[in-house]
Amino acid sequence: MLAYNAKNNKPFYSKHHLAEPKLDGLRCIVSNMDRLYVYTRHNNLITNKFPELYSCPLPEGTILDGVLIMMDDQGKPDFEAMSARFLSSKNKTPVIFCAFDILRYKGIDVTGLTLLGRKELLDKAFTENENYKKIKVFEGNAVDYYEQVRGRGLDGIIMKSKKENSKYEIDKRSKQWQKVINWTYADVFISGYRKNNFALLASIDAADGSKFPVGVIESGVTSVHQQAFDSLKNRLVFKEDQNFAYMEPRIMAKIKTRNWTKSGKLRSPVFMEFVI
Repeated sequence: MLAYNAKNNKPFYSKHHLAEPKLDGLRCIVSNMDRLYVYTRHNNLITNKFPELYSCPLPEGTILDGVLIMMDDQGKPDFEAMSARFLSSKNKTPVIFCAFDILRYKGIDVTGLTLLGRKELLDKAFTENENYKKIKVFEGNAVDYYEQVRGRGLDGIIMKSKKENSKYEIDKRSKQWQKVINWTYADVFISGYRKNNFALLASIDAADGSKFPVGVIESGVTSVHQQAFDSLKNRLVFKEDQNFAYMEPRIMAKIKTRNWTKSGKLRSPVFMEFVI
């Protein structure tokens, strides 16, 4: 089950919703029916990558939805560290599975229960240990809660309906769940574009006055934006290869990004508008 973007990416107060922190990690399903299996949201089996999860407190017949995370030295989820662990066969830094929903309990499909009904079963389902935790929910003013989350530099929140129709909808993006992302905003130079599967190349000023490449902007460019860009690009292109055209960095754009990586790159940037 996937979440919609909240309207205008804004939290809202509702007595019919609860809120949870949106943890920055690897979404996955943990199943302990006859033995332990861990799947990504794309249904890839990854159990053997995380042997620490075999110390499993889940009783047989349990399937949970949640996020695999690794914590940084400030106690915040570290997506880069999680990605590095996932991609490495040698990295053995322990991960934590944080459960926020339950799909089966004692072998019974519970996806048709309300959110609160499933939360009650999740509380009963297992006792936390160092590798298995339960995500804490917040019931109150989600606007204030989001500001607390944003102030800590966390990824955002998920607002979830508590109404009677709040069942778990498998393989669907449901408005019962709405995400509010703590975007970071920046102005960048457009230093080129990708020819096939169009995308913009972004750069920023480096300390020595040169331009430092920070990533590829693949999302957010509308047909109107691309039309305006096409009317200018040929005057600024100074070099091309098979895949990219490189431009003098005279055009700027406002973008939003999930965060900046430790190496100074944009993570999942989205184009917003050209800066005039």
